[in-house]
Amino acid sequence: MSATPQSAAQPHLIRALGRRDLVLLFVVAVFNLNVVPSIAANGGVTVWLWIISLLLFFWPQGIAVIELAHRYPGEGGVYLWAKEVFGDFHGFLSGWCYWTNNMLYVPTVMLYFVGVSVYVLGPGHQGLADNKLFASTTSLALLALLTLFNILGLGVGKWINNLGAIGTFVAAAVLIGLGIVIWTHFGTTLTAADFAIPANPKFVLNSFGVICFGLVGLELASVMGDEIKDPRRTLPGAVAWGGVISGALYVGATLTLLIAVGKSVNVLQGIVQAVTHMAGRVGVGWITIPFALLLSLSIAGIGSAWMGGSARIPFVAGLDSYMPSWLGNVHPRYRTPYAALILQGIVSAVLVILNFTGAGVQETFQKLLSLAVVLQLVPFVYMFGALVKFAVTESTPQGQYGRATMLVAGVSGFLTTILGIAMVFFPAQQISSLLWYEIWMVGGTLFFIGLAAFFFFVYGRRKVTQATGVEATDLGNARSE
Repeated sequence: MSATPQSAAQPHLIRALGRRDLVLLFVVAVFNLNVVPSIAANGGVTVWLWIISLLLFFWPQGIAVIELAHRYPGEGGVYLWAKEVFGDFHGFLSGWCYWTNNMLYVPTVMLYFVGVSVYVLGPGHQGLADNKLFASTTSLALLALLTLFNILGLGVGKWINNLGAIGTFVAAAVLIGLGIVIWTHFGTTLTAADFAIPANPKFVLNSFGVICFGLVGLELASVMGDEIKDPRRTLPGAVAWGGVISGALYVGATLTLLIAVGKSVNVLQGIVQAVTHMAGRVGVGWITIPFALLLSLSIAGIGSAWMGGSARIPFVAGLDSYMPSWLGNVHPRYRTPYAALILQGIVSAVLVILNFTGAGVQETFQKLLSLAVVLQLVPFVYMFGALVKFAVTESTPQGQYGRATMLVAGVSGFLTTILGIAMVFFPAQQISSLLWYEIWMVGGTLFFIGLAAFFFFVYGRRKVTQATGVEATDLGNARSE
């Protein structure tokens, strides 16, 4: 089914992102400290999982992003790529999963912000992070603020992203620097046995999917392809630098958490927990509050980056008539997809409220994160599948890379992505009920994919039929005249 042509009515977007902005965007989007504690809680074996994922998933992801962005530049990213290579429905499903994943993921960022920001209030306030009323109120307030900033435009919103990236750099440097000081002065209790596969690896299996999830983000800027200055020249170098920096920071941060607090990591407060512990040992305990403030800015930047990027998916789908056309509206003053941003903010807010009914804060965080992993990795199945298709069907490659590079990267990334999706259906150790976890995971996956099918095959087809009827009526009136 083809969409109604929109070229004549395509709205004008401002090209505000340069190379520096892109590198910082990649770092703040890819290197998310909020997933590190839940991974490090499973022990030293996760370091090997990081290395495996960097080689088999992250490197192929960079190849795929550069190749697909070169062939299909423009607004939409994963939505546009799957649509061009595999057809309209696959493009819609890819974009839909990318967007809905972020409606689940953004609330986890808000929860992580709560867990960290309470340290800014000083000693004795850390327990507020487990208070459902405080956590939900603070999450909703931050969600509203970030939505507003993104509506004001990337000219404003990119500075939140950039501040977040700088905060991430400094926070990671402090965390890893303290870890090095502790290691050199006091040694570590880590042994080779801590890096071995545990006798009961079921919790580690979930970590593999979360690690793959943590390594996504290189594709984010391409979702905003029409807002990048000279994207063909700017994007490849930014992808390379953002990828190298993010991978190094992930491995360093995980090792530091293991050195500082071992496997007894709180999934929401683990980073500040580690810094507080290490700072106390070396006599700089005062650093905790400014560190927590800096990390809070970093987390806000992460939320802003993913909100702003993923909202472009329903914006493009609205232009293509697969979702309500008002989602394609651009703010008359700020030239941003404000309708899509508002809708995303509302749905994320509803999810925040619903997930606080029953489960504790840490379990709520883990459930939202796990379902977000499944939906987030679906577009990567299409991205890596596209590389395989190019390598197999094109006798002469038409993009940036040769057939061998695309085939190796495509097969490696495709298989790793499928494995990551499967592994996340194993529960993390914070989950109290296996049955309800599987109902949440299977039911949530089917629910969101079913909604995608409804919008495409029912709503989208009806819109195209209506448009065809209007055109036929106009043609008949013209002939009668």
